[in-house]
Amino acid sequence: MPVRVVDTATPSSQPSPGQETNSVHPSPPSCSLLSAGRCFAGTQNVSSLQKDEAWKVNVRIHGCDLEQGYLCGTMEALNVPLADTPVVTFWEGEIVDAKNYTFFTGKWEASPEDDIRHWSKFPSFTPLLSQIETDGGKSLDLSNYPHIFMRWKEQYFVNVGVDCGLTIAGFYYVCFSCSDGSISGFYYDPSSSPFQKLELKCTNEKNSGFTFSSYELQ
Repeated sequence: MPVRVVDTATPSSQPSPGQETNSVHPSPPSCSLLSAGRCFAGTQNVSSLQKDEAWKVNVRIHGCDLEQGYLCGTMEALNVPLADTPVVTFWEGEIVDAKNYTFFTGKWEASPEDDIRHWSKFPSFTPLLSQIETDGGKSLDLSNYPHIFMRWKEQYFVNVGVDCGLTIAGFYYVCFSCSDGSISGFYYDPSSSPFQKLELKCTNEKNSGFTFSSYELQ
């Protein structure tokens, strides 16, 4: 949820070529650190040529269905300039599994070149690149891969209005580590500063961590 640079139109709801119906491939590995109720804390770098800034960010997963390649949650930015309260958004995610979704987004103004450029920022993506260049990654078996790749798309603001000065027109390329629950991501929006990095760590692995304020999701 970076600072809005220009007004952008609501993304089209056209069917996504990044979504697949092929049921040959198994689901990504079941990971207890990627499940409903898990919380993560860290920062999002929103630096640009005009400023150098990082926001503290909390994320909670509210739902996760590996079989359908779906998850959802809330993101809370704590120290947003000019905001009187932490800004909370609701997001939905696509899990890249070569069954429900591939590495190619096919929407949200992201071209295949944008996809490869952003995924390649993750070192764990490098071993997969040649196969993706060959057949789009459709033959990949990611069921035992130690990382889970996702896209997170913020859908709406929970506790502030759309005139808050922020934009949710873009989305996040996300890489999740099954070994320690760490998350890294990069925000993509042609109207915002490129490669804004999200870095999160799991905070309730042993029943500890932070708590959110109460919000009603509608």
